[in-house]
Amino acid sequence: MTTETNVRNYEARMRRVLQYIHDSPQDDLSLDALADVAAMSRFHWHRVFLAMTGETPAQAVRRVRLHRAACWLVQTEDTIEAIGRKAGLGSRAAFSRTFKLAFGVAPAGFRKRGALTPLLLRKPDQEYPMYDVTLETIPAHRCGAIPFKGPYLEIGSAFEQINAIMSMGGHWPHVQGMLGFYHDDPNQTAPQDLRSHATVMVSEGFEMPDSLEEMHVVPGRVARLRYKGSYAGLKAAYDYLYGIWLPQSGENPRDAPAMEIYHNSPQDTVPDELITDICLPLA
Repeated sequence: MTTETNVRNYEARMRRVLQYIHDSPQDDLSLDALADVAAMSRFHWHRVFLAMTGETPAQAVRRVRLHRAACWLVQTEDTIEAIGRKAGLGSRAAFSRTFKLAFGVAPAGFRKRGALTPLLLRKPDQEYPMYDVTLETIPAHRCGAIPFKGPYLEIGSAFEQINAIMSMGGHWPHVQGMLGFYHDDPNQTAPQDLRSHATVMVSEGFEMPDSLEEMHVVPGRVARLRYKGSYAGLKAAYDYLYGIWLPQSGENPRDAPAMEIYHNSPQDTVPDELITDICLPLA
């Protein structure tokens, strides 16, 4: 087998395991189970996974489960007990302990904070927006993409796939940023029908792997909203941008999908320190 074929083989194993973690957070995600999904011995799989991703299988499983639980706490009315079970985090007591260690607040407190976060923060003598929005012109950019269909809060599985592709191919020197394209309005489209793309911005001379679609950022004016915090709270930022800022701005949106630009990653950043720019294309 050629070197390229070997790389593709390991890339496929990695992607299969990452997808399995995202699809089945409540299932048995032990080292043995994931090694079976990868079709590799338990001993070697742990070392391969760590070398390829920079985290152990247990760390990856914990991160995905906690992210999924945080989103469900804010965006669903499921009970805390049900969310703990569905995320594979055990009983309410076990779920609460694990969640508080990661987020600094218990699940009930996180849900209350997320559900009650206002679109506007008010001082006694003034009203001001929760988020900063700037107008700017963005240039064209070439991207490698993986399509995703389903709830936007689950697009992380597609970004995991991209991470595996870029790591296995040694492509990170060509990467100039990560962003997501979101094509549908989640207020009007069923969660299972939402369309999006997880993408990496790459240099013009980069040879695009067959496993990635080529996409392009269309140059033009955008309204850029900077959001800091857990991805579970992004909906409030979108509601502000579309429901308050846009009607008051006098601007008209362009017929192009909204984009999210990610300045850091949940793999090495605590949720409250994540920085995301929402870019709304303008006419």
